Amino acid sequence: MSSPQRIGAFFDLDGTLLPAPSLEWRFVGHLLAQDEIGGADVARWLARFAKTLRHDPRDATLGNKLHLAGLRESLAANWADSLAPGSPELFAGGVERVAWHIAQGHRVFLVSGTLACLARVVAHRLPGAAEVCATELEVRDARWTGRLAGEHMSGEAKARTVRSLAARFGLSLWDSYAYGNSVSDLPMLDSVGHPVAVNPPARLRRIARSEGWPSADWGNRSAASASRPRHLSPREAR
Repeated sequence: MSSPQRIGAFFDLDGTLLPAPSLEWRFVGHLLAQDEIGGADVARWLARFAKTLRHDPRDATLGNKLHLAGLRESLAANWADSLAPGSPELFAGGVERVAWHIAQGHRVFLVSGTLACLARVVAHRLPGAAEVCATELEVRDARWTGRLAGEHMSGEAKARTVRSLAARFGLSLWDSYAYGNSVSDLPMLDSVGHPVAVNPPARLRRIARSEGWPSADWGNRSAASASRPRHLSPREAR
């Protein structure tokens, strides 16, 4: 077993630590309420969606941020300031799991497809330090261009990020943990020795069962007191 400092805990965000709606939808709702975006922005987003859907469906759905083009990046901070105390509310079981890792001396990371500027807001509400690795927006003259600065943090991008973080911090992936709620998190989950399927839909639950991975239900608030993560044997973990 590696020393605690060589163990990482990688958490997806939307649906894993945070209930629906997603952080980005919450932010868009705030922008609409503040009249920061309107019909023209939505039309621009739809036009880009229609143009790219046929030849690149992934970019059409994940990489299309034209509804944010021209907006001040400071709006993310304004949104954070507008939140009520304790908001956004996280799954209690997820927060307890983060706290457990921090108490063990593990390094905690948020590896999420959501916008990095929003993920950092959540990171500040966790019971300890967590590094954010999420989808970055391109910025020019303190305004978003509507394009991504890098790739969307999903699928294989998450696995690449986990491996990069392991190299950067000297982590043992065999002794590390990952938590995700979607089949798109499978590359990240399969990158570590201790993957956990969180609030898994049917397909992910079946995969977890076949791989011998544990599942956690953090979506049930009445049962949000999560059990301490058990240490899996190498056979169970893989």
